[in-house]
Amino acid sequence: MRRALLNRDPRLLRLSEDRPDAHNKVTFIELFFDLVFVFATTQLSHFLLDHFSALVALQTLILLLAVWWVWIFTTWVSNWLDPEQVPVRLMLLALMFLGLLLSSSLPHAFGSLGLVFALAYVGMQVGRTLFAIWALHAHHEELSRNFQRMLAWLALAALLWINGALQQDPTARMLYWGAALLIEYLSPSTGFWVPRLGRSSTRVWNVEGEHMAERCGLFIIIALGESVLVTGAHFSEGDWSATSVAALTVAFVSTVIMWWLYFDVGAAHGSRRLAQARNPGRLARLAYTYLHLPIVAGIIVCAVADEAVLEHPLGHTDIRATVTILGGNALYLLGIMLFKWAVAGRLPAAHVVALGALLGLVPLVAQLTPLLLAGAGTLVLFLLAAWEHYNAWRCFRRPPEIDPES
Repeated sequence: MRRALLNRDPRLLRLSEDRPDAHNKVTFIELFFDLVFVFATTQLSHFLLDHFSALVALQTLILLLAVWWVWIFTTWVSNWLDPEQVPVRLMLLALMFLGLLLSSSLPHAFGSLGLVFALAYVGMQVGRTLFAIWALHAHHEELSRNFQRMLAWLALAALLWINGALQQDPTARMLYWGAALLIEYLSPSTGFWVPRLGRSSTRVWNVEGEHMAERCGLFIIIALGESVLVTGAHFSEGDWSATSVAALTVAFVSTVIMWWLYFDVGAAHGSRRLAQARNPGRLARLAYTYLHLPIVAGIIVCAVADEAVLEHPLGHTDIRATVTILGGNALYLLGIMLFKWAVAGRLPAAHVVALGALLGLVPLVAQLTPLLLAGAGTLVLFLLAAWEHYNAWRCFRRPPEIDPES
């Protein structure tokens, strides 16, 4: 153990180019690490529900962008480094503790705990990158240099995170943190270009496709599971009646259909496409790093909608219920549609029709109770899932019209 900690052991690596026929299975330590993000998604949905407004929605978006980014970057690293090795395990456990601090501070990140949030976030991003440089330096020079470039971008963003946390005005803090996120989200698309060091090629990001797809699928399960937990906890605190049971049923069925839409066709197809891609790094950057974000965001907003419906299933459909019910479903469908377009090379027309159907419900909001509106949105999701399942062989048996790496 001491030797493994003090030396850059090649066993720390599990790069697909070293083992081209191997599948890097998701390890228990990775699943353990993900538990922190169950807490994070719960915190975000409660924050949005308890203080629903346009400003809080924007703040929640900023926090979600940060939570997703720190998780997906860790997923990339664990695709290249072996979590079964002690140094990598210790790194993940250290990140898990910082993630616990980050998640705990989320409801007050724009208040008294802004500095805690910023320091935890910067610690995770910079600390993980430094570890990757150390672990890869002697055995994968190109990838190590990629992390050196990444470190420069993250260090620049870190200045904005810390400076933002020191601002007492929430608006000023949002501007600083928004700029930091803009830097971090743009950096992969530039290949982490740095003067003198140049830029990284996506062909260096040679991910193991099945592992990346499985990790992102598990995060979707986390978000969906959080939705079920939050809804169940809220239901248990209220009065049991036929109406409340109906609201719970609609919420549960909606969550099941969201699971169906992602895992019935899209997840398996994405895994195959990523495993077969000539440039898996480029496809993983688009389909999993960027396009999974609206999927997760949609699930969180739908969790807020479920609680709003449980509170007043037969009451007036106010702006909060309307935005969260229709907006959450639309955001989720948009993410699913873009993800499937990225991996299949064609825009799924049925998803466009479903988005149009959700838009068509807007004029009917005044005549529908929250329960009926949620039921109508769930029906749209069900019809889409059933149609896609029935036509899956026609949609995906043909080769893609465009190359995902083009």
